[in-house]
Amino acid sequence: MKIQALAYIVAESTDVAQWRHYAEQVLGAATTSANGGALYVKLDERVHRMLIVPGAADRYVASGWETTSAQAFTEAVAALRQAGIAVHEGSDAERALRCVQRMAVFTDPSGNRHELVHGYTGGSVPFVSPIGVGGFKTGAQGMGHTVLPAVGAFDATVKLFREVLGFGLSDVFNFRPAPDAPVIRIHFLHASSGRHHSLAFAEMPAPSGCVHVMVEVLSMTDVGLALERREKHGIKLMATLGEHENDRMTSFYMMTPGNFALEYGWGGISVDPQTWKATETQRVSVWGHDFSVGFR
Repeated sequence: MKIQALAYIVAESTDVAQWRHYAEQVLGAATTSANGGALYVKLDERVHRMLIVPGAADRYVASGWETTSAQAFTEAVAALRQAGIAVHEGSDAERALRCVQRMAVFTDPSGNRHELVHGYTGGSVPFVSPIGVGGFKTGAQGMGHTVLPAVGAFDATVKLFREVLGFGLSDVFNFRPAPDAPVIRIHFLHASSGRHHSLAFAEMPAPSGCVHVMVEVLSMTDVGLALERREKHGIKLMATLGEHENDRMTSFYMMTPGNFALEYGWGGISVDPQTWKATETQRVSVWGHDFSVGFR
């Protein structure tokens, strides 16, 4: 397996200050300013797990995938090119901003931008939340997970990540939003780190470029406190508190300044990539997670 985990995400913002407030006062993350007016959102000892860059839109830009080794990076780039995927090297400025030695960029068949990276250069400083959050579950399992749109090229996109980059299949959910509605396929994929899923593809549009991202805290108490902060700061609720059937994550969903949702959770399971047998989810959640609130 060539990919270790989701190292970071990149979002574009018309108002970086809004992201700083959201990250610090709602998520409980730390922030620092970066070159070119960008913002680092810090969840652990690394400089950043989210990179917010100033721009003309509020949207999701890219997913950063950390390879398991330098050799795996080289092999992943070669495998992508052999599969007919155009890959280009990141510029010196891009690598410096992301704090990595090597970076390769490609677009999947569904139009999502991905950044393969290796060789973190940003140093290590202990995480201290500005509002007392106890910490985020990161480390070898990376930032969390991202769920990306794959409409019109779902099969080709999933095949690329499974057969070319070596992701494993954790779970399949054939979601039918109404009895007479067409099925929306969602495939959940794990990397070598063992997080139940670091990536999922959903057969649905997402104008912002992302369905949602997930961050995981170390206690259920911090989920509850975040739910209260969301209300205090007037952040739109996208799904009520609940427990997912597939990864057992207890979480709620809220909007971000990037126009994509963020799942804030605790208690997600890990899988052994060598032995895990893919499951087929029959329902979104065991309890809770009313997503209709996001459409009100």
